[in-house]
This record gives sequence, C-alpha cells and structure tokens, in this order.
Amino acid sequence: MSAPRYARSVALISLMSPLALAVAAEVSPKAQAEYLQLPDTLVQGQSPVEVAEQPSAERISSLIPATSDTASLLRDVPGVSLNGAGGFSSLPAIRGLSNDRLRIKVDGMDLVASCPNHMNPALSYVAPSNLGMLQVLAGITPVSLGGDSIGGTIVAQSQEPVFAAAGAENLNQGEVGGFWRSNNDARGGNASVMHASEVFHIRYSGSYSKANNYMAGADFKNSTATGRVGEGAALDEVASTAFERRDHELGMAYKLGEDVLALTLGYQQVPQELFPNQRMDMTDNSQQRINLRHTAQFEWGRLETQLYHEQVEHKMDFGADKRFWYGAASGAGSACSPISATCAAGMPMESEGKTLGLNLKATVELTEHDLLRIGSEYQRYRLNDYWPASGGGMWPGTFENINDGERDRIGVFGEWERQINPAWLTLLGLRYEHVATDAGEVKGYADTNGMGMMLNNQRRDSAAFNARDRSQRDHNIDLTALARYNHDAHLDLEFGVARKVRSPNLYERYTWSTWAMAATMNNVVGDGNGYVGDVDLKPEAAHIASVTLDWHSEDRRHELKVTPFYTYINDFIDAQALPGQTVAADQFNVLQYSNQSARIYGVDMAGRMPLLRNDWGQWGVQAVVNYSNGKNRDTGDALYNIMPLNTTLSLTQQQGGWSNSLEMVSVQAKNDGSTVRNEIQTAGYSLFNLRMSHSWDNLRVDVGIENLADKFYYLPTGGAYTAQGRTMAINGIGWGTAVPGMGRSFYTGFNLRF
Repeated sequence: MSAPRYARSVALISLMSPLALAVAAEVSPKAQAEYLQLPDTLVQGQSPVEVAEQPSAERISSLIPATSDTASLLRDVPGVSLNGAGGFSSLPAIRGLSNDRLRIKVDGMDLVASCPNHMNPALSYVAPSNLGMLQVLAGITPVSLGGDSIGGTIVAQSQEPVFAAAGAENLNQGEVGGFWRSNNDARGGNASVMHASEVFHIRYSGSYSKANNYMAGADFKNSTATGRVGEGAALDEVASTAFERRDHELGMAYKLGEDVLALTLGYQQVPQELFPNQRMDMTDNSQQRINLRHTAQFEWGRLETQLYHEQVEHKMDFGADKRFWYGAASGAGSACSPISATCAAGMPMESEGKTLGLNLKATVELTEHDLLRIGSEYQRYRLNDYWPASGGGMWPGTFENINDGERDRIGVFGEWERQINPAWLTLLGLRYEHVATDAGEVKGYADTNGMGMMLNNQRRDSAAFNARDRSQRDHNIDLTALARYNHDAHLDLEFGVARKVRSPNLYERYTWSTWAMAATMNNVVGDGNGYVGDVDLKPEAAHIASVTLDWHSEDRRHELKVTPFYTYINDFIDAQALPGQTVAADQFNVLQYSNQSARIYGVDMAGRMPLLRNDWGQWGVQAVVNYSNGKNRDTGDALYNIMPLNTTLSLTQQQGGWSNSLEMVSVQAKNDGSTVRNEIQTAGYSLFNLRMSHSWDNLRVDVGIENLADKFYYLPTGGAYTAQGRTMAINGIGWGTAVPGMGRSFYTGFNLRF
C-alpha cells in the first residue's frame, strides 16, 4: 500500500467526524506517525478526544483527576450529554439518544449491560487513566463502525501496544498517578508498567477509586430518614452516590513481521456502587474479559480478526441509604427480625451475562482513489436475571425476571470510500444484520396471584408469558451516504443521510411482571417508574440527515462549526400505560414499552479563537452550544431525558508548562418533559469551574475547583431522586425531586511517568 496516499487522505478529512475515524483506522504506521505529529492547530472535528488532536488530549488530561466516570470525559463534545446514574456509570447521550441506542465499542468489543437497571454499561469497564483513545461519531456512522444502533458510535480504546525500534534497546516504561476530591472524599490511584522488545510487548495497568456520598450546594429535602433505625442522610447529602471499584488489565502483543497478534485480559471488581435514581444499588459486580486480536498486512490491504469473551456476575440489593427490612408494621422494620416469617430482608437480585464475539474486517485498496471495507460481525449473548428468596422468608422462592435470555447478532457490511478529486470525498455503505432473541419460561416468587394489599398477579402474568411464542427474528438494513466538500482554505462542508436500525434489548422484550414492586426494579432510564416488556416489539428504524459547515482560518486557529440535524424514527420504543390503566399525574406508575414514532431535530455548534498573547502567555476562548428537541409523533409528548439548550464557554491560558482554564456551563430550564413518565422539571443554572495544571518532562500536576460558587442545581437528565427510604414500594418514596448536582469540590491529581 502507498503510505503517502493514506497520509493525504487523513490530512484531508481529519476534521470530519465519521469519515475521519473510518480513514484514520486504515493509516499505515509511517503515515500515522506523520499524522500524530500534525500541529495542534489542526484540531477538532466531531470526533472529540482523538489523541492526534492536542487541545482535546489536554482537555482529557485535565478532566481525569476530576472524575472517575469515563463517560463524563465527553461532557464538552458537541451533541453529547450525560444521563445520570452511579458514580462511574453515567450513560452518554448523542443528540437525545442514549443507552443501547448507541454503539459503544471498547477495544473493538461490543459489550452488553447485564442489569435490569443498566448499572454496568460498557464505558464503566474502562478506567479513565487507562484510555488511549476516545472518539464520538454523532448520528451518521459508517456501517463499518456501527450496527444495531441509531444514535451514533463511541469508540474507546486502551493504550495500544508499542515495540522497540529495530536495533534499539528494550523499552521499559511505567507511570503512577493519584487523585483526591474534597466534596465526597473521592480518592484513588493508578499504576502501569510496560516492557517491550522489537517483537514482544507486555503491559499491566491497574487502578482503584473510592468515594462517599456527595453533597449538593444546599439543603434540598425535609427528612434525613433512610428507613434504617439510627441512620440518616443530611439534608444536603445526595444519598446513594458512594462507590468503590478496582480495575486490572494485562496486555501482551507479538509482532510477526508486519503483522501483530495481541491478547488482553481484563478484570473489574466493584464492591459497591450506589445509585440515586434507582430503587436498588449495586452490591457486587465482577467482569472478566478476554480479547484476542490479529492484524495482517497484505499487498492488497489489511485484514483484522478479533475474538473476545466477556463474563459478568452482577448483584443488587438495598444499600446503606435505602430501607432493608420490610414487614407489616409501618415503622422502619420495627416488627421485623432475622427470624420473622412475615418480613422481607432486602431484595437480592442477580444477573449473569456472557458475551462471545467474532469480528472480521478487510480493507482493500482498489485503486489510488478507492478503498473498499468489507466485514462480518458475530455476537452471542446469554442472560439469566433472577431474584433469590428474601432472607426474611416473605418471598419463599426465586423470581425469574429473565430466564435463559438469548440475543444473537450476525452482521455483514460493505463500504466504499472514493477520493473523487482533491475537493470531494464520498463514503457509501450497506449493512445487514440478523438479530435473534428468545427467553425461557419464568415464574414468580410464589405460584400465586396474592390477595388484598399484596395482589401481585405473579401467576397470571407468568402463565401468559410462558404460554406464548417468545422467539423473535429481525432483519435489519443500514444505509449510509456521506460526502465531504473542501470549498476553499476557509470552508469545508460535510453532509450525509442514513438509515439505521436497532433491535430491542432483552429487558425491553422479556420483562413480564406487572406487579409494581417487580416492575420498578426493571428501569434503565432512572425515572422511578416501573416497566414491563413486550415480546412483539419491532426494531427501531431511524432516518437521519445532517450538514456540517466548518468555517476556519487557514491555520485553523479560528474555527466555527455548525451542524443542524434531523432524525425521524419509526417504531421508536417509548412508554405507555398498561392496557386498561391510565397514567396518574405527579406520582410513579407502572408503564409498558411500546412502539411509536418520534422525531428529534437540533443543532450543535463549536468554535474557538485566540484572544491575545502577553507576558502571561497565550489566551483563547472556546465554546460549545447544543440544542435538541424531541417529540413523540404519535402522542405529541416530549421525549424523555432530552437535554435543554446548553452552552460551555471556556477562557484558556497557556504559558510554558502551565495550562489553565475558567469554564462557564449554562443550562436552560427544562419546562417540557415526558408527560407519560411524569418527568420532573428543572430550573436553569450556570456553573463555573477552574482548572490549572503544570507539566514537566515526566510529571503532571492538576488542581481545580468544580462548581466554584457552590451553586445548587438539579440535573436535567439525572432522573428522579429515589436514593433513600422505602424504595421497594412504588410510591413509598415521594415523587417530584430530581437528583441534585454536586456542590463545590476541590480536586488535585498527579501523574508521573518513568
């Protein structure tokens, strides 16, 4: 292959979100080295945190000491918002679409959340300190990088293997780092060591983090009660936000001429992660993963092969801020004891997930101007989600939420990239996926429908579910057409259209109980409601159009990018009242997933410019503005968890080893939420963050203050506050409080390389 050809291609499209990643993936080592050395003025396309782009790399480095949540590193990317969850498990949203509607690839693996509350999403398995690359492809994604998704793709990669140069000494490197944050006494550290010869590479990385509950900027509740005798949470304490995690990764690689064979073993263990917008907490989660990759170079191009396996064992129950004993008495477990047969000791819930994947991808250089990418992906996912009997004896058997759940995907794709002339670049792609799902028969805690206040219809619901055919087969077709036009040295245009399809996940199709207590434990959006699945759900089909206008100076020190977009979704999976019931206002309800139609439109804007240079260094300003508007076209209702109009404005200063910034984050009020979900409205707010860092040859030190003015505010996409009290009963806790954001927090961190 011709390295110069690839170098020209990368340089030409380095500012384009989908095409940039599609082509950058094909760069030869020599061209890639040239690309990584491009000046930092080349900067930022929609792909947010590409390591080749120095300001974004600096931004990520400055945020790592301030967060344990990898998804939150995307907070400043145009079009991206965060749906709140646990301390390191927030769910990124791209232009109003989140969770399983996004394709999130971790080192090439498609990982599945094995939890009825999606407490273990894919990015929660990537420690921020171990990131090598993090990129976003908003909306229109090349078919080679995304299937079974409609909202976009996030690509996260740990650090790639490196080898010693021919004839050079072996490489021996390492790093250690640590951080501390004042608000919730978060602390942790990371370490890695690496040895590499000309043909062999081995690297170990590990990290640890722990935090207490965080504090809001002011009191926001009128009770400290948690439902546990003698225990409480202060009026400004955001209960159920503590966490602890441990991550380990061992990577080995062997170089066979121009080919590379790499094996990565990963392990994560989470003793606890509490959730302020869920009725349960994660009390244990362990993940083991094996990832084997082989890259082979040929005269005609490159062949990539990947085989991976993941196993997850996930446990939930009530954490320290949620009531544990339930019984006939109205008091907090006053009539309960470990030997009582009329009480429930918590509500243990377990999920076991196994994923096996195989990916094949070939990149063929047809001509000097044409590339063809073809490939196939296979994913086999198995899930058992069951709730053992309560230790108090009230629930005598095991509740089978999803029994022998199966979800198998087989996809094939073809993608043609053509450099028509120096000004025009096009990309056309077609992808087909066959998605097969199924689940076994289920049963409740007891083969009864209950009576009186304990009417639960477990027998009725399980019998109806078991009597029907649960096997589903989906045939999904994705189409993508993208073009980029370089008008002149100051204007680039990118435009595209796509059709993208996603099949329902197992929880959307196979959760079966209408019993309020069981249904509220099945909730992946954090709104406090209960959810029941529908076996007959159809795949979501999104039709997307977007245009990006990129104005810039010739040296790209001045930039303004504007991207209007429109998405129309057939068979959008929204919520409705249970058959024969209505949604009661100002309280939590049991809802059912339902196919409807939706549309989302909006605009993303990003810009930057230098201000001045003086004795204090180089000053500049950067800004990001996001706006999305989502509606259910069948009901006229607003879509849930759409981020209001928001702006991030940063004043930056650099001099020598110093890199500092003062940020203002402004979010407008949320006055139009989802009525069917009784979404809680939130007021607008503005926050200020101060960040300072100094770098030496091998040492970097960061200090900063988040929420400088200790502003009290509610998270507009943080869900309902269900963090303390009698959470097992659907309305045993009060409705109407959103999850508050964190108050003022000082942080510091360091990273030393040797």
